Amino acid sequence: MQPRFDYFVILAAMRTGSNLLEANLNALDGVTSHGEAFNPHFIGRVKSDTLLDISLDERDADPSRLLEAIRIAPGEMNGFRFFQGHDSRVLKPVLSDPRCAKIILTRNPLDSFISLQIARETKQWQLKNVKRRREAQVEFDPHSFRDYLDQQQDFQLFLLHHLQASGQTAFYISYDDLHRLETLNGLAKWLGLESRLSRIDDTLKPQNPEPPLAKVTNPDETEQSLHGLDYFNLHRTPNFEPRRGPAVANHVAAPNTPVMYLPVRGGVEDRVKAWLAKLDGVSPENLLTNQNRKQTRHWLQSNKGHRKFTVVRHPLARAHSVFCRNILSTEPGAYLKIRNILRNRFKIPIPGQVRAETYSLDQHHEAFSAFLVFLRQNLAGQTPVRVDGVWCSQAQVLEGMASFALPDLILREDEMTKALPDLVREMGHDAPPMPDTAPDDAPFTLAEIYDETLETLAEDVYQRDYIQFGFGGWKPATGAT
Repeated sequence: MQPRFDYFVILAAMRTGSNLLEANLNALDGVTSHGEAFNPHFIGRVKSDTLLDISLDERDADPSRLLEAIRIAPGEMNGFRFFQGHDSRVLKPVLSDPRCAKIILTRNPLDSFISLQIARETKQWQLKNVKRRREAQVEFDPHSFRDYLDQQQDFQLFLLHHLQASGQTAFYISYDDLHRLETLNGLAKWLGLESRLSRIDDTLKPQNPEPPLAKVTNPDETEQSLHGLDYFNLHRTPNFEPRRGPAVANHVAAPNTPVMYLPVRGGVEDRVKAWLAKLDGVSPENLLTNQNRKQTRHWLQSNKGHRKFTVVRHPLARAHSVFCRNILSTEPGAYLKIRNILRNRFKIPIPGQVRAETYSLDQHHEAFSAFLVFLRQNLAGQTPVRVDGVWCSQAQVLEGMASFALPDLILREDEMTKALPDLVREMGHDAPPMPDTAPDDAPFTLAEIYDETLETLAEDVYQRDYIQFGFGGWKPATGAT
């Protein structure tokens, strides 16, 4: 059976994620994307003057020669990236060829516009090592943006109308989809390839993960100039975290009372499990957990009137507990390999062994602050360290839960004492137990080091959680908002 396509073209604009898309396509067996093959300033890659044995001058004299060379190049499938401003003589032949797969990559135009201005300011067009990231804010020019937006819309309409007139369709993919493994493998399937990705290429790091208004020097003018047009998601919090599954095996149910706990890892799990055990007079080991989807679905069907709940923590308190328990400590349960990476590669000032006589309160504040900075980079996809479930955003965990079972009660940590007993009173428990209070973090509590600097850092890391759950500043007296 003849393959559906002979070659492909990625139709995109600058700063839409085309390098990342190309890197993932090149990770597929037998696939090669040859970069910006028809860029007027170079051929394929910057500073390159030949591609597939065709020189820059030969390409400019007859671009169809290079197009044909790409089509017949060795491998299962070859292709290239094409932007506005590339050799326009290539565009119509490519669009008219049904044997050429059209991949149309788009991004929120405000994000790509601002990213383009920052790249021109910093002269940094790709980021592979986050330590070399160049930061900058730029002044937003509404007139330039309007022109940019018109150009992008005209180009997209041209592509759409040409494909409609020729009876073809394209594979549309957005910048945010580049972080979805299933979407990229869907593209491979659409192309007719046998190969699939097992992971997303993480060589390239997001360069500017902040919200749009944080990247400009005139946020008020920017917002005012776009007033009434929220097509650009000005207040959207960028999300580069890996998608999470529902983690059904972690769900915990009481053996007798039809109540199930859907844990958000990061500090309260043991207390809730202990409360569930006391509720039914069993040991924590006798709670129902580590079940698969079929078993859990059977429990849900068999327990009419069941209640499912979860508990979220203030992001700063959660991050501090995780830091003390999983990173600072060297006791069982600590992440020793990650601890070593944070010490040696990220230079977080954690001593080899934490001793009370040598580890001071000021050192703890400095080390925890550095850990929060690391978390900001980690959740933005800028580090090689996994985004672990104990410190990922709680909103991301709940999104994963929802793909299998929705909690019908979301509690904050400070509501547990009253809300959990009230929940089971409605289910027939006259004198339910009280949840245990939170143990103090060691070697120092958050209350001992808390200041506005830590709160600001936590807000930068966990902006989604602050917004989604309405958290305000952490209160040392109660450990809650």
